Amino acid sequence: MATENSDGNANNAPPPPVPSLPQYSELIIAAIEALNEPNGSNKSAISKQIEATYGNLPVAHTTLLSHHLNRMRQSGELVLVKNNYMKPDPNAPPKRGRGRPPKPKVPLPPGAVISPPRPRGRPPKPRDPFAPPPPPKERTPGSGRPRGRPPKKTKTTPAPASSGGGEPRGRGRPPKVKPAVAPVAC
Repeated sequence: MATENSDGNANNAPPPPVPSLPQYSELIIAAIEALNEPNGSNKSAISKQIEATYGNLPVAHTTLLSHHLNRMRQSGELVLVKNNYMKPDPNAPPKRGRGRPPKPKVPLPPGAVISPPRPRGRPPKPRDPFAPPPPPKERTPGSGRPRGRPPKKTKTTPAPASSGGGEPRGRGRPPKVKPAVAPVAC
């Protein structure tokens, strides 16, 4: 049962479409440039600037802002210094990654052939060129010694108990024995 407005539209009609906003990355860059703070702008200042410029923002504005700020920081579009975002200095040297830098590659002369890398492990011992070749080893699957530590042997006969009982003692400290209380006759 929908009632009609003076325009002739029903009350359950969808809200009017939100005018299209620029990309969030463009909004963030514009807000940082508008604030023009020397040490950069924090997230709340950027958010307030965007809200002041564009009144009708989506409901998830803070989530979208955080996501795009993190993405822009990781891609290098923004720099985070003491919780303030700023545009990177174009004259600054590139930031080095962690660890030891790689050795500089020496350019090879044209026509040079690259040898394959050395194989892993210890190199084989040199062989006597005059010795006869060793006989080929016959390997049958399942023969020989298996790899790794051998499994523990299971005990087939129980160890004799010193207490005289037939069952083996359990692990850990035995429970404290409580003395039996004799009934008192009155």
